[in-house]
Amino acid sequence: MRPLAVAAALVAVATLAAGCGQDTASPDTLTVFAAASLKQSFTQIGEQFEADHPGSTVEFSFAGSSDLVTQLTQGASADVFASADTKNMDKAAQADLLAGEPVDFATNVLTIAVAPGNPEGIATFGDLARPGLDVVTCAPQVPCGAATETVEQATGVRLAPVSEESSVTDVLGKVTSGQADAGLVYVTDVAGSGGKVAAVDFPEAADAVNTYPIATLKDSSHAELAQAFVDFVTGEQGRKVLGDAGFGTP
Repeated sequence: MRPLAVAAALVAVATLAAGCGQDTASPDTLTVFAAASLKQSFTQIGEQFEADHPGSTVEFSFAGSSDLVTQLTQGASADVFASADTKNMDKAAQADLLAGEPVDFATNVLTIAVAPGNPEGIATFGDLARPGLDVVTCAPQVPCGAATETVEQATGVRLAPVSEESSVTDVLGKVTSGQADAGLVYVTDVAGSGGKVAAVDFPEAADAVNTYPIATLKDSSHAELAQAFVDFVTGEQGRKVLGDAGFGTP
């Protein structure tokens, strides 16, 4: 009886271990590094992608594109990179981080974010250079900052921002919180603010259109799933989400 009891116990333990293994099995997790301006759209796209790919999970890291490239070149692990400009994607390519050619999937343009009702009466890009006006921009290495510099060169207007932020969402936050009178952000940021800020469009923004590329990364541990996500973003469902958010097509 004793050997039988031991055998039964061993079987029970093995069965329990197998059951625990099934319960704790983790699904495929895809890590996506994406520009801060994509946060709302990609969060929605990620949810749709997970619904279409049962067992998969998409985890996002949103930040300024230049910060994301720095993290990747320093060894950060990710499966997909979506940049707010081609310049930072080119840096990733030069660092031999990409698994294939990037695909352009969206465009975006700048607008001036102001408090609802536009209390400072800002009407043009040139108005941002008025003395006493607290203006916030993105840092030059960030895509929205590079676009701002392009507009400055085209107009001959030089801004004196009270701060230069590392992401466009930080610029929006300064205006939303009242720490700045105006900030240069993308049209999609104002559209997604829920009325917390208003937009003052200016024609010179057409001189600084940012194109967004996306690519799978060479060191991805889920290469097929990463490519499926890229295809989803550039496909019909992804294009609809992006279009609804105000992004243009490349």
